[in-house]
Amino acid sequence: MVQTPSKSLTLAEFLQLPETKPASEYIDGQIIQKPMPQGKHSAIQGEFVSTINGSVKPKRIARAFPELRCTFGGRSTIPDIAVFTWDRIPRDENGEIANAFATAPDWTVEILSPDQSQTKVTKNILHCLKHGTQMGWLIDPDEQTVFVYRPKQETEVFDEPDQVLAMPAFVGELRLTVKELFDWLVA
Repeated sequence: MVQTPSKSLTLAEFLQLPETKPASEYIDGQIIQKPMPQGKHSAIQGEFVSTINGSVKPKRIARAFPELRCTFGGRSTIPDIAVFTWDRIPRDENGEIANAFATAPDWTVEILSPDQSQTKVTKNILHCLKHGTQMGWLIDPDEQTVFVYRPKQETEVFDEPDQVLAMPAFVGELRLTVKELFDWLVA
């Protein structure tokens, strides 16, 4: 849902507004409320965050964050999953994870919800790639398809059950097939 304020808001003014539920994003001067996550979306998101963190977090390689606000390049968006390599996780003066992330994730993952615009979600992924993200995924649960985006490369489509999904190099040994990903909707 697009919310058009009575006057144009800057990004800085948007960031001062109270958070909404579901969350709102700031894109090209517009406030756009994300759809409320539903069952398939939540199942994939929860399992995938755990899978990524189980593989890379203990080794301090990277960390996956669900629904994390990332503000960069004139936008403030909330990827379904934002993965940052360990050395790029913003930290506060105490060395703890910062509250504000003013940079693009290394890997952005979006999970398409019913009635969500695939074009809007794809534009968010492309915006991330333009600002330093290594890889973007668009997961479509209804089509059981994963679109993989990389900077200045052709989009890859993964829709065969035995296909091993492309992963960013930094995740190392993490391996996942299309079937394993979408089996999270059954188990």
